[in-house]
Amino acid sequence: MSDDVRSAPPNPAPLTRARGVQARTRQFGKFESIVALAGLAVAWQIASYFFPNFLFPTVPAIAERFMEIFSSFDTALDAFATGGRILLGLAGAFILGGTLAAVMAQSSLFERYAYPLLSFNQGIPALSWVVIAIIWFKGIEFRIFFIMVMTTLPAFTFQLLDAYRSVSNDLYEMTLSFRPSRYDLLRTLIWPAVLPGILTSWKVNLGNASRVVVVAELVGATGGVGYQLLLQQQVFDMAGAIAWTIVLVIFVLIVHSLITLIEMHALRYRAVSERQS
Repeated sequence: MSDDVRSAPPNPAPLTRARGVQARTRQFGKFESIVALAGLAVAWQIASYFFPNFLFPTVPAIAERFMEIFSSFDTALDAFATGGRILLGLAGAFILGGTLAAVMAQSSLFERYAYPLLSFNQGIPALSWVVIAIIWFKGIEFRIFFIMVMTTLPAFTFQLLDAYRSVSNDLYEMTLSFRPSRYDLLRTLIWPAVLPGILTSWKVNLGNASRVVVVAELVGATGGVGYQLLLQQQVFDMAGAIAWTIVLVIFVLIVHSLITLIEMHALRYRAVSERQS
């Protein structure tokens, strides 16, 4: 092999093409999403011509029921109540899971006992926690909060523990050589390292929490999206059921978008590094 071949620089074309694909994906992602949702609406409308209304109501009927939800104070309150329950439950699970992850990272003895308990908890279905909460507690709101925390706690704990352990040991030892205070160590090394994992854990658990809260409200609540879905099922109102489902989906998408905006702002240095490379 000649020296010219050995010293030839790597071909930048594949990397350039990959970046071009990523740019086009970001550019057309919103357009493709709109087209996909519009196609789903058209397919549903076509199906409504061939099936009874209680199976496939028309798209205008669903839109009308959706508008009715926010035209009444009581139904709008149910929608916001479910959103508040999701956020409150996730916040509780995040605080408790972060505390457990920090203790597990510092104490291998504690981790050996806590890890199997969290793994056992992760295998318990949400409906089982609903039944347990109904038997144990009287207050509806505390029941739902308890269910939300218990179902999302293992995922938060494991994800935050993995994020903490992703910190490079060499970087950690190098930072200690400057004799930083605990606050400086947390601010300059630990927090930037675990922040991507924290944001990812919120995005992952947001979808799980939205499904769990519906189950909890469906069985043990007198208000909320889950309770309203139960009412629609009792009268075979498919348009109402779809409308309430869309309300929950929109809430999840809004919160997910907010987390993404926070991620883009907090981790903007990644984009700078990609441009420089």
